Amino acid sequence: MTNKNQTLLILVSLFCTYFIWGSTYLAIRFGIESFPPFLMAGVRFTIAGVILYIAMRFLGAPNPTKQQWLGAGAVGLLLPALGNGTVCYVQQTVSSSVAALSIATAPIWMAIFSSIWGHKITTKEWVGIAVGLVGIVLLNLGGSLHGDFASAFLLIFAAASWSFGSVWGKRLAMPQGLMASAAQMLVGGLALLMMSAAQGEAWPQTISLKSWAALLFLVVLGSLVAYSAYQYLLKTVRPLVASSNTFVNPVVAFALGIWLANEHVTAVELIALGVILVGVYLVLSATHHKDI
Repeated sequence: MTNKNQTLLILVSLFCTYFIWGSTYLAIRFGIESFPPFLMAGVRFTIAGVILYIAMRFLGAPNPTKQQWLGAGAVGLLLPALGNGTVCYVQQTVSSSVAALSIATAPIWMAIFSSIWGHKITTKEWVGIAVGLVGIVLLNLGGSLHGDFASAFLLIFAAASWSFGSVWGKRLAMPQGLMASAAQMLVGGLALLMMSAAQGEAWPQTISLKSWAALLFLVVLGSLVAYSAYQYLLKTVRPLVASSNTFVNPVVAFALGIWLANEHVTAVELIALGVILVGVYLVLSATHHKDI
């Protein structure tokens, strides 16, 4: 591949991770207008996992071994199920903007969890972690989460689950290439469907066109295209560039929430956005890829 073509592919991949992932929070909000949260997330990841699994097998990828299924399954439970499923649940009562802002703290949790496996947290990372936590406190004291401790806790839990799974997954047996994400989405999706059944969720009697479109967007663009683009970036560019979607996603979610869903963003939430993004930048710019 020529340098010109590779640069174009990197730019397209960055566009996907910036704007598609930034849009998924609003898509979730539109989806749960008709679908129960765990059912929607379960259908999303199960369908995406099946499509990607069949495609990878068709392209010659081997079936994952038992150990690889166990590794991918653990990550699937932590990322799609506990991470994304919790976000879907909380978005019943919290705006897509605030949900995106809370999940933007993931790199901070990654830095903390990576210390379990011997990564020494640098002074710059500690400063970034402290700044990010100040932003979280601001969001909880003066933003729309004010007094809603259950939602605040669940969003922090979702970010921590996603981060722990991301860090731990690098140490687990995993299928090669995109077969790994196929297996993760399959296990996570099935776990979400079981959670949906346990919660007594039922298939909706009426589903709006907007909710159908949101589900299609989440399956095709959110779960297949953007994830593939992110995997390509991880292999091709510096980790700070690959993870730069962390800065852009909450800004995109804020803009789309205000524009398309008439969400109200308070001054304190905007300040919290700035503070959290400064903390995330300090952590990401100080962290080596091999550590997280």
